[in-house]
Amino acid sequence: MISVKAYAAQSATAPLAPFSFERRDLRPDDVQVNILYCGVCHSDLHQVRDEWGGSMYPMVPGHEIVGKVAAVGTAVTKYKVGDTVGVGVIIDSCNTCKHCQADYEQYCVEGATGTYNAMERDGVTVSQGGYSSGIVVKGKFVLKVDDRLNLSAVAPLLCAGITTYSPLRFAGVKSGMKVGVVGLGGLGHMGVKFAVAFGAEVSVLSTSPSKEADAKRLGATNFILTTDKEQMKQYGSYFDIILDTVSANHNFTGYLNLLGLEGKLLVVGLPPEAPKVAPFSLISNRRSIIGSMIGSMKETQEMLDFCAEHNVVADVEVIAAADINNAFERLVKNDVKYRFVIDMNTL
Repeated sequence: MISVKAYAAQSATAPLAPFSFERRDLRPDDVQVNILYCGVCHSDLHQVRDEWGGSMYPMVPGHEIVGKVAAVGTAVTKYKVGDTVGVGVIIDSCNTCKHCQADYEQYCVEGATGTYNAMERDGVTVSQGGYSSGIVVKGKFVLKVDDRLNLSAVAPLLCAGITTYSPLRFAGVKSGMKVGVVGLGGLGHMGVKFAVAFGAEVSVLSTSPSKEADAKRLGATNFILTTDKEQMKQYGSYFDIILDTVSANHNFTGYLNLLGLEGKLLVVGLPPEAPKVAPFSLISNRRSIIGSMIGSMKETQEMLDFCAEHNVVADVEVIAAADINNAFERLVKNDVKYRFVIDMNTL
């Protein structure tokens, strides 16, 4: 067994604290990774505090992992010791269902295995995540990372990045299209960066006028204050695509009305209550609402390669492991631009 250090929650009400545990010995198809950086996702907070239900303790969160290969199993040929790699939201799937066979592991019929707070395929082991010094993962679920990029800023690409890249690619975003991004947070800022890199005209839709300067800095052409009825009316039937990244309760209808013919509302946020939809706003212009969840291994690697080519990374604030509880409190207040990343050398 491989001993690792970590930060873990012992219950839904306990702060994260230092924790030691053991990873499994390498199987033939495994890769052992020494973790350099791990991004802090809002879903880490939800699961640590059992806000979605079903949390298992002790829990080591973290699914935005960048590190160096420390060892490989006897059957692994794709990676070697010293390679820079990433691990994202899932670490396994059934690998045999029609979705897995079509390179859609995130939609595995049996359910993909989460990087933490999930039962591994052996039915006994609870997965533990990246707020730790190392991890052992099946090689298929390890990704190559280009060393030319700022590795701390790469970490959030493994969740926030692919969560926004995948639906924009699915919708065929390209030069000449008009894309709106709802919300300028951890997900939204990546949505803006990708849509701009794909050549689209990008607009940020937000309830916060203070975010206009940042929206423009990230490459947005327009900033629309969604509380301004006149502005919203001005952009009626304007967009080809709207990417909705907001996880607070809100009404979809207002955004649907901004879509032109066959416009698509791409939903990646997770509001606690079901959003309202006016059917007339759907049938007008033959609009559609499309959900999307992370991306496959193939698509995530495609995204990482695209980011290396176009120098697209997240805007991050690097923190020490001991500062994670304060970071969680700041997350609740949306006090981060735009993603916390833990420097695992501080464990």
